[in-house]
Amino acid sequence: MLSIDLKMSWRNIWRNPRRTCLTIAAISFASLLLVFMLSFQFGSYETMINASVKINTGHIQIQAQDYNDNKDIRKTIDNPLFIANIIEKSQYIDSYTFRGNAFSMVSSNQRTYGVLIVGIDPVKESNVSTIKNLIKKGKYLSENDKDKAIIGKLLAKNLKVTIGDELTILGQAKDGSIAASIVNIKGIYSSGIDEIDRSTIQLPIKTFQNLYSMENSVHEIVINSTSLLYIDKIKKQLKEKILQSKLKNLPVILDWNELNPGLLQTIKMDLISGFIMYIILIIVVAFSILNTFLMAIFERTREFGVLMAIGTSPLRLIKILMMESSFITIIGISIGILVGSMITIYFQIHGIDITGASEVLNQWGISGRLYPRLSIITALSGPVAVLAITCITSLVPALKVRKLKPVEALAYY
Repeated sequence: MLSIDLKMSWRNIWRNPRRTCLTIAAISFASLLLVFMLSFQFGSYETMINASVKINTGHIQIQAQDYNDNKDIRKTIDNPLFIANIIEKSQYIDSYTFRGNAFSMVSSNQRTYGVLIVGIDPVKESNVSTIKNLIKKGKYLSENDKDKAIIGKLLAKNLKVTIGDELTILGQAKDGSIAASIVNIKGIYSSGIDEIDRSTIQLPIKTFQNLYSMENSVHEIVINSTSLLYIDKIKKQLKEKILQSKLKNLPVILDWNELNPGLLQTIKMDLISGFIMYIILIIVVAFSILNTFLMAIFERTREFGVLMAIGTSPLRLIKILMMESSFITIIGISIGILVGSMITIYFQIHGIDITGASEVLNQWGISGRLYPRLSIITALSGPVAVLAITCITSLVPALKVRKLKPVEALAYY
């Protein structure tokens, strides 16, 4: 019985091949679009997160208690090498570095600005941050540099300085004394993030520690993971090992979304707007299916009347109609998944050029190419939603068959 119903359903969908092909095309296009757009959306998030954290925060930071909320120069990690030894034995970590931060006044011959002075390890920092590759004038800091600095492009413009010019730094050291020094500009960088380019200066960590009486302490240990998927595992491993070490002042471990909540909010807003668009697309496809099966029922009313008159139950007719719907939908989403995956894989390899396309993306350090990321979730979630919605939608006209009376159906024109 089932095989007969399947054969009837398959033959029925090709009784009007033009309408069937148009419906399959609509479902295919919707599935294709969902596969590509979801892959592009999640791929762009990964690119956005990695680009942003590799300029500034890193995937994970180890800090003193409450330092993230109150950037007090006295809240330091006093045993960074001990923690570094723990980090080096942990899995899934790509690189790490030490940083010190201090807010100070910086003066050129013409102007004075309040800025964030960042002490970095030039060797380790180049593995964690992309700033080294963003130097537009001059050179990056080296391990043996003393009293040298690199400066953001916008800050250099505001201070009216260039390579080789002197800057006077005046601030407060960790012990409460006055921190004052003169440094020479070695390089000017442009991260594309205005906040960083306008308000930061980087010094070698040794110069920073001497200037601010930090001894060997630091404010941040910045860590990059080999993948976003491993961040929770890294945090768990580090917490367990640091707790076992029984340090007196236990540091805290923060991941990128705690360090950069603005980025997470941007992703959430984009997800919401994207899902609204996808829902509208699926609804349009659902109406296409609804129209197809309403027309099929109207055209085949007399046929249903004959079948019911010879003893075919309404339930069996509904089952046949649902099989027809399933055939059309499965063919459509299969084509959509196949073509959508092929298009996504192409752009996953070659990328999509967005140079200068969006100031919103530039503020997160993205100015080159975006790469979709095809996965089982992005390949199947959209088409499965289309399958579910179209099956539910096709059930509405199919249930109309239950209300048909054989005598009235036979007289229908």
